[in-house]
Amino acid sequence: MKDVIVIGGGLAGLLNAIQLRRAGLNVLLFEEKKYPFHRVCGEYISNEVIPFLKKHQLYPEELDPSVISQFHLSSISGKSLRMPLDLGGFGISRYAFDAWLAEKAKNEGVELIHDRVVDSIFDGNSFTIKSKSGDQYHATLVVGAFGKRSLLDKNLDRLFLRKRSPYIGVKYHIKTDEVDSSEIALHNFYGGYCGISRVENDVFNLCYLSHRSNLKTHGSIPEMEKGLLAQNPHLKKIFSHSEILFEKPEVINEISFEKKEPVLNHILMSGDSAGMITPLCGNGMAMAIHSSKILSELIIENLKEGLNRSKLEHDYASKWNNQFAQRLWAGRHIQALFGSSIVSSSAVGLGKSFRPFASYLMKQTHGAPFS
Repeated sequence: MKDVIVIGGGLAGLLNAIQLRRAGLNVLLFEEKKYPFHRVCGEYISNEVIPFLKKHQLYPEELDPSVISQFHLSSISGKSLRMPLDLGGFGISRYAFDAWLAEKAKNEGVELIHDRVVDSIFDGNSFTIKSKSGDQYHATLVVGAFGKRSLLDKNLDRLFLRKRSPYIGVKYHIKTDEVDSSEIALHNFYGGYCGISRVENDVFNLCYLSHRSNLKTHGSIPEMEKGLLAQNPHLKKIFSHSEILFEKPEVINEISFEKKEPVLNHILMSGDSAGMITPLCGNGMAMAIHSSKILSELIIENLKEGLNRSKLEHDYASKWNNQFAQRLWAGRHIQALFGSSIVSSSAVGLGKSFRPFASYLMKQTHGAPFS
């Protein structure tokens, strides 16, 4: 019997596992894939997380993360707005950061199993976790950190899956001289937008969100990029004059920004499993890190006095919503400003003529520094 089973080895899962293990708990972490591997992700993190990461010796200084201080926005026609980021951020690939954190977790004594969890059964006192390989595991608490959508989401019959999502995400790593290494750029195209920023080793992450109908119309991802994304002159230049480092892109289908439950079937959800902010906000990784802090601290505090499951679940749902619900709501509404020729051009024009408005929108999707 484990104290905690963590399902999913992304940022939220790894950081929950490390914090709980450091508190003396017996922690088992499931991650289907073996590190290192790529994920569809913007790979930009707001500096709001740095005090926390440094306090816990979890800031990946030796990986040489990039320093990002500027924001560049372009409309479909190429009209541009550049402005400083209030807090700034850093770029780090999930390929490097997740693997680095996984080594930290193993060194702390977290047990790591590479297998897929297919079911979670709660009997009133504890959980039985079933894996794809047919094994069963038991734990007092379960943390769900299995990302954007998974088989377990389907088995839990989560509400967000009942509404089909029209979005796909596509990611490359590139070498380029067409992007300022200190900026995170967000370039619009019809039915989507593309984010570009530097990660470690002078590599840039290029990740875009597109309406699925664009792919259907153009027939393939390369044709969609040539025929649609290249209508934005900034994207045309980047795709024409950059070296793509992947043999094929990382792709994820049906990315959903619908509301999710922070607690479901007594599983405590963390990171994207609890709620996903729209990629244009560039803050999903920071939210995953912050959610791991909130959840781990509540679990540790609750267990010190003897497990009160109902109180733990209530407190976590309340704190999660207080911290993140407004940011997710803002992200969903700000997304309406992107992917349209007229609206994106108006948004750039408004931002250029009224900078306080642009700063206000940015602040709605970012949090304050925490430790």
